[in-house]
Amino acid sequence: MWLSDLTLVLPDCVVPAGALRIENGVIVEISETPIAGQGLGERLTAFPGFIDMHGDMIEQEIEPRVQVDFPMDVALNALDVRLAAAGVTTAYAAVSFSKGARNGERRSFDHTSEVIRALRAAKSHARVDHRIHARFDITFTAAIDALEGLLRDGMVDLVSVMDHTPGQGQYRNLERHIELRAAHHNISLEEARAMVQERIDAATPGQEILHNLQTVSRLCRDAGVALASHDDDTADKGRLMADLGAVISEFPVTLEAAQAVSARGLMTAMGAPNAMRGQSYSGNLSARDAHAAGLLHILAADYHPAAILPAIRSLAKSDPNGLAGAARLASANPAQALGFSDRGEIALGKRADLALVDQSDRVVATLREGRVIYSNGIVQPSLQQGFAAA
Repeated sequence: MWLSDLTLVLPDCVVPAGALRIENGVIVEISETPIAGQGLGERLTAFPGFIDMHGDMIEQEIEPRVQVDFPMDVALNALDVRLAAAGVTTAYAAVSFSKGARNGERRSFDHTSEVIRALRAAKSHARVDHRIHARFDITFTAAIDALEGLLRDGMVDLVSVMDHTPGQGQYRNLERHIELRAAHHNISLEEARAMVQERIDAATPGQEILHNLQTVSRLCRDAGVALASHDDDTADKGRLMADLGAVISEFPVTLEAAQAVSARGLMTAMGAPNAMRGQSYSGNLSARDAHAAGLLHILAADYHPAAILPAIRSLAKSDPNGLAGAARLASANPAQALGFSDRGEIALGKRADLALVDQSDRVVATLREGRVIYSNGIVQPSLQQGFAAA
């Protein structure tokens, strides 16, 4: 099957009007000129399918409002469609083990384990290639056994370690954190300050945290699963995570931390909403500033997959390699960090994972291994004709 008259976003350049030939779900030929009679009716841009290594959306789909639980199959299908419509072809659902959650609540280890197993069971009939990203609260010592069992059973594909104790990491700016807590819970600043102080007073001792980090690092190494740090705020913390074998630094909150982990060979990942908006909602490092300093390697959906494409467009304006360089942040770079050799680029021999985008920057079709997993209806007839001809 040929897809022709496309602007092709290749790994190192953009072809203004080219074509792709797909056989058995793989790209087998790339032409830098159109193929007569194989156009899709309008000039579309073909991006490599986006690889999202951190998306928190599954928790929102399962519990769209506080204490409103949706059936797992309804939530998973809704997320699957949402990701495909954003051009995502490989997605790591970020599910959390949190010390503050009671059993049965979102982010408790029993609920999170259930979500992980349900996602794995749904994998075979999903549109998107779903993977599991276990976000582990490193202060949650009691849940290490649950994580170990999931890793042993092959249920987890990526682990990140987080510590959301106020006063460090994501919440290093205490006053900003207190303001956000007050707004989120609709309480006074005084009440929010007391809530935050209670969490500080109950902080896990540093030696226990270090022991837990070492244990989780060993479990990941034994299982062959990648380890990521989360919210690195100092150079020392970044270097510690590098020593423990982390390969990705998620959402570094300072330029100093981003510089330290990059110097140790880690890829930094930041949220597409941050890059799209030009700022972190919590007042931490801007993804645009990290990109300008050459310290941004991966864009993640974080909490909104539709932000990936506009974030790429925004960063392309200043990227040394333009659109091709910015697109790598959501395709080739996460593929490299996560150990994929079969996807992440529009290149010969790679999977035909594609996001087709119109001139208004809308995703009009998404292909996974050459199969249409999303279409807005505009190009579907042409694609179906192509499959029939093939």
